Amino acid sequence: MSSSTPTTITTAQREKARLIWDYHRMGHQLRSADVAIGLGSHDLGVATTTANLYHQGLVKKIVFTGGNSPTTAAVFPRGEAVHYAEHATGLGVPEDAILVEPDAANTGQNITYSRRVLERAGLRPATVLLVTKPYMERRSYATIRHLWPEADVVCTSEELTFEDYLGSIGDEKLVVDMLVGDLQRIVEYPRRGFAIAQTVPEDVQNAYTGLVDAGFTSRLIA
Repeated sequence: MSSSTPTTITTAQREKARLIWDYHRMGHQLRSADVAIGLGSHDLGVATTTANLYHQGLVKKIVFTGGNSPTTAAVFPRGEAVHYAEHATGLGVPEDAILVEPDAANTGQNITYSRRVLERAGLRPATVLLVTKPYMERRSYATIRHLWPEADVVCTSEELTFEDYLGSIGDEKLVVDMLVGDLQRIVEYPRRGFAIAQTVPEDVQNAYTGLVDAGFTSRLIA
């Protein structure tokens, strides 16, 4: 995933972005769970990470969830969850270990529709490993805690450094735009009834304000 005009960022901007990156990562300790839910996106690393959890014996059942969005339709034309499932089976996960939820269009729907798919399969998991893009851990966690509060949730993502992720996307400004946009949602979504509230440390708030003032605004919501 990259824009048509990749740009780099300054050293000061990089340090502000790194603060926000670190905040988005939950740092949860992995443990076994009844199910892993891989949230669809442009990032195939989510599917790889979820498959690895299966092979580590941490879960026996996986749900991949996600339809399409403007940023994924060209990459995953048959839907994010379908391509994720195919990728996981290519990595050796048995087809009967995977449930596919092909309709969700946002994180709230990812959670709600995945739960529905599990219930239709006769499964009511008490523990969940929620697998996301690295910078979406905290927002996804806040969403599932709101929509599925009785579930015991650990959130995880592909093990990448901030520098690794910048390189994998290939557009540093776009990455910072995404980090800033997710932080805005962490603050705003509880007010809209989409997620539980999260405490944002002062240095992270200041980094956010500085990056917004510098023009990293393409992923902000109105």
